[in-house]
Amino acid sequence: MSDLHSLSGNDLFALARARRDEAFGSVVTYSPKVFIPLTMLCRDKCGYCTFAQPPARLDTPYIGPDDVLAIARKGAEMGCHEALFTLGEKPELRYPVARDWLNRHGYDSTVHYVAAMAQLVLDETGLLPHGNTGAMNRDELTLLRPVTPSQGMMLESLRSDLDAHRSAPDKVPARRLEALEWAGELQIPYTTGILVGIGENRADRIEALEAIAASHHRHGHVQEVIVQNFLPKAGTAMHNAEPCPRNDYLDAIALARMILPLDVHVQAPPNLSDDFGDLLDAGVSDWGGVSPVTADHVNPERPWPDLDRLREVSEAKGHTLVPRLTVHPAFACEPERWLDPALHFPVADRSDSDGYARDDAGSVWPERTMERAKVNDGAEFELTGTISSQWYVGTGADPESLIPGEPFATGAVKEVLDGVRAGQDVAFDEILTLFRARGREVAAVAQVADELRQEIVGDAVTWVANRNINYTNVCTFKCRFCGFSKGPLSLNLRGTPYLLELGDIADRTIEAAGAGATEVCLQGGIHPNFDGNYYIDVARAVHEAVPGMHIHGFTALEVTEGAKRNQEPLADYLTRLKEAGQKSLPGTAAEILHDDVRATLCPDKINTEEWLEAHRIAHSVGLGSNVTIMFGSIERPEHWVHHLLRTRALQEETGGFTEFVGLPFVHMASPIYLQKKARRGPTFREVILMHAVARIAYRGRIDNIQGSWVKLGFDSITQLLQSGANDLGGTLMDENISRAAGADHGTEVTVEDFHRIVEPLGRTLVQRTTLYGRPKLSSLPLEPTRRSRISIPVAGA
Repeated sequence: MSDLHSLSGNDLFALARARRDEAFGSVVTYSPKVFIPLTMLCRDKCGYCTFAQPPARLDTPYIGPDDVLAIARKGAEMGCHEALFTLGEKPELRYPVARDWLNRHGYDSTVHYVAAMAQLVLDETGLLPHGNTGAMNRDELTLLRPVTPSQGMMLESLRSDLDAHRSAPDKVPARRLEALEWAGELQIPYTTGILVGIGENRADRIEALEAIAASHHRHGHVQEVIVQNFLPKAGTAMHNAEPCPRNDYLDAIALARMILPLDVHVQAPPNLSDDFGDLLDAGVSDWGGVSPVTADHVNPERPWPDLDRLREVSEAKGHTLVPRLTVHPAFACEPERWLDPALHFPVADRSDSDGYARDDAGSVWPERTMERAKVNDGAEFELTGTISSQWYVGTGADPESLIPGEPFATGAVKEVLDGVRAGQDVAFDEILTLFRARGREVAAVAQVADELRQEIVGDAVTWVANRNINYTNVCTFKCRFCGFSKGPLSLNLRGTPYLLELGDIADRTIEAAGAGATEVCLQGGIHPNFDGNYYIDVARAVHEAVPGMHIHGFTALEVTEGAKRNQEPLADYLTRLKEAGQKSLPGTAAEILHDDVRATLCPDKINTEEWLEAHRIAHSVGLGSNVTIMFGSIERPEHWVHHLLRTRALQEETGGFTEFVGLPFVHMASPIYLQKKARRGPTFREVILMHAVARIAYRGRIDNIQGSWVKLGFDSITQLLQSGANDLGGTLMDENISRAAGADHGTEVTVEDFHRIVEPLGRTLVQRTTLYGRPKLSSLPLEPTRRSRISIPVAGA
């Protein structure tokens, strides 16, 4: 970087932009926040500051807990994620009124009060506190770490002779550098920055930026560096000073981007520039906190730009605007290193799969649950308190309308989509790029996926008439996401365990045939009393009751366990199942086909290779199957890519998969979520992309992409059908696995319901068989061999 002193102007800006794009691509971030000015008292008197006020101008030295919560709640209602605590530095050392207030309220110091209010906001609203508390010592930083995912302090300048800091003992450079180092040693995600135009020169700015870079190289803790321009304000010692020259400001931004390590964001506040688009030209990758609720109390004369304006300016410069948390994704995705254990779940609860903020519109409140007095086959818990308005999988809320949208893609996403349109296949990096599409890029990905759908399967939207028969909810396996299983070894012990008798299963099959079903889907827990022949007996009972019924049953886990309990080769076992009447296997039990994820989600379940081998053998003996993925719990997009590529490779080998089914994680009553170890399921953006990217990745291998109405609801499915999906799945009489996890979309639908989804799109609804043939409607309903019994008792397990 020794030649930076000679670089300037457009040459410097071009290098800075290239370096920014290398690090963060087209993404530019902002934090939706509320600004909580805990106290405007300060022992420092900086020459440019209007935030700090003397006691005589304030009604109270500190705002109280009720006012803190009122601000935070308003922010939560408006969809904010951050609570920015801003305050003067150590006012109790200067003002007796501050000391007295703290003593009366039981606090040792201002920082002690910050910690208490941060905990209050976190507990009551879920907003993530950021402590902008100045030059703290090691103990003070440590006090705030369990309640603030990130902290910050402006370094400002390393010049010790600035008039602006003449009356500011906390602005001594050595003191601030010491705080920066302590934050690194304590592994605190940290925000710092420089103030441009307060009397320093270009060499001074370079020196300060190099000091920040050196600290980050030692500790890796600096998440962003704010480059802020000085503006003179009435009533300050510097009110007659010239504002920071624009060229100097842009030069400082570009220098910051060139000097700082690639993983450190350069931030510039958009409200301090009349035309903030040129800040992007200089290398900015983050806009900082932007509030829909509160003013910038440090610069109250400069209102925040409207979010639509911020998005418009960002997109005009080729960027996608993305909301983030107070802690940046690189830190959010490595909580064991960077976050206190008490903050792992609060951060994850507001995160998407990449560690950015959940971007669905609406509020996000901490979920509180109570046990239901009457469970039956539904969820064992229900939500209480303030309910989030943001869309989640399984809720009755309608998702935001993302599709059809206004497609817009630049950079890597555009490059991949252009290749897809040219007929190129997508590999790991390309698939990952598409999964990380955001903003209007999502509509661009969906558009290409839908073009492929039309090319491959046309405008038909297919469905199958089927019935789910979950024959037992007793299971010996310990899948941490499952709210369905009951029994002594499950993680979720309430509710009534049951086991259907073979006669019950046959009766339900006969009922399904009478209702026009062509398929029964057989799934259940792994009962400790089953021998390997149980599944064969079930298949035989169904086949004998209705010989024409397609049996789509028993996951890779069930058949692998059945063969193991019989001590026979899996190929022989699957052959006997086929002879008993089974025609295909569901792809469930796949969850995420990556063993690092499975070690947490389902540690005692079959591993990735065993799932793939079960389907490989099933295909070899003439049984079809499908691919499923359960996404949105603990995994990252890289794991989704592995899942798609492993199943794509198997399809190239066997050709036995008929469809791909995306199964979003339903969190509400899932044990792993209730234990605060998972996210709230995927965002709707991620749901759209899962189906659209699957269409692109499986092109030429798997023709059918299905959306799960039982998890997503009809409004979501309408958008999926415009994003590459072509299948609605089944009518699903008696579906209760999703209900047990908290889904609220019912247990069955009618053909009329499907028509209401499809007809507004100008598409044709077509009934199919399980293997995507067309049923002979003249032969329906299927003929049973006997009548069903009047009642279907449920046997206790």
